[in-house]
Amino acid sequence: MKRLKIATALILCMVAGVMASVSAQGISQEMLKNIQNDYRGNPANKALQNAIAANDINKIALNHENGVNYDTYFSNKVPSQAVTDQKSSGRCWLFTGLNVLRAKAIAAHNLPADFQFSQIYLFFYDQLEKSNLFLQAIIDTRSKPMDDKTVEWLFKNPIGDGGQFTGVANLVDKYGLVPADAMRETNSSNKTSTMANILSLKLREYGLELREMGSKKATPAQLQNRKTEMLKVIYRILALNFGEPPAQFTWTQRDKDGKPVETKTYTPIEFRDQFAKEDFSTYYMVMNDPTREYYKVYEIEYDRHVYDGDNWKYLNLPVEEIAPMAIASIKDSTMMYFSCDVGKFLNRENGMLDVNNYDYSSLFGVDFNMDKKQRVATFASGSSHAMTLCAVDLDENGKPKKWMVENSWGPSYGYKGFLIMTNEWFNEYMFRVVLESRYIPEKYLKMFESKPIMLPPWDPMFAPEE
Repeated sequence: MKRLKIATALILCMVAGVMASVSAQGISQEMLKNIQNDYRGNPANKALQNAIAANDINKIALNHENGVNYDTYFSNKVPSQAVTDQKSSGRCWLFTGLNVLRAKAIAAHNLPADFQFSQIYLFFYDQLEKSNLFLQAIIDTRSKPMDDKTVEWLFKNPIGDGGQFTGVANLVDKYGLVPADAMRETNSSNKTSTMANILSLKLREYGLELREMGSKKATPAQLQNRKTEMLKVIYRILALNFGEPPAQFTWTQRDKDGKPVETKTYTPIEFRDQFAKEDFSTYYMVMNDPTREYYKVYEIEYDRHVYDGDNWKYLNLPVEEIAPMAIASIKDSTMMYFSCDVGKFLNRENGMLDVNNYDYSSLFGVDFNMDKKQRVATFASGSSHAMTLCAVDLDENGKPKKWMVENSWGPSYGYKGFLIMTNEWFNEYMFRVVLESRYIPEKYLKMFESKPIMLPPWDPMFAPEE
């Protein structure tokens, strides 16, 4: 009995010790008082508190001296056309890719400056193809448990309106193109969130059904037949929201002055072949991701729009080796697909991207010291938006001072629909550029011949651009 009392006492002491240790790790009253006294001991904090409480932080932190050097001159610029507007949708990747093709078509065929390819046409098939990609991926992974990382990722991301340049390439190759007049935008294409939620809900339901069929030993043919029936429902939802894509259409080509040139009936494939025939195998993506080894080619699993299409692949390079290739493309009047972390240090009033736009350090009395590698590694930064890189301003030594992109947020946003970025901002927040092979040195093209390193689809650096 005496031993039992001693053992009980020891256990109680141990528990008390653990509780004391846990308590010491929390915020005690003494620690809180210490923190509060430090804040209250600085009289300036009260004035700052009052200012911040009644104003937007960025308006207070705005570096007004920085606006003095706001310059819109560029030594090298690709002629740009009417700015597009993706409205409240995440289709920046599609607008950007089609803007690259549009600039070429306008120059080659003397088309009006406001000519556009129909974004909704390709977006219809993008959503249908992504639905098939999800359903087929569920079939392919049906033997894996629900808590498998890939299965979990699929159900978290059944479909979305974001994407990559590879999606543009695969969709154009498979479905062709039509002019904007042949299939016009609808409320659902301009505001995609509601439809995306409806599609996601139904696809998740279908995913569970396919897994259930798999657990009951359904044959591959049975699974494919059921998937086809599911896609009929998805097609119907898309058609009700967007209308059906035209199988053929009649269109009048006009010159840059608006004068009629030719009226002709086309299929989407015929129209593409006449106005935007591209060999997308000559397009390569380069990326600056300092968290991974440079001079290696990477591929992202399931990061594609079309099941029988291509995963996104890129060559990882230091940013100072990407810039000369982008400059060469601009000098040759060729725009590029470009993506970045657009929300960082963006002055929305003048469209300037500059790391000195906002002085958060002076406002809060604290330094922010992470570099690009650290920001990416801690999820503080990543590619979020695609635009069309179209201009660079070079100094007397041929080095870039600033860059300009054609955005897809309408002509009234930023600087006449464009965003201007300093070269320092470019280095810190640029991530991807798609270049044609003629602007890429041979030593880098040879690197693309190596076997890619496969990366998982849930890597934060590879979220679809919106």
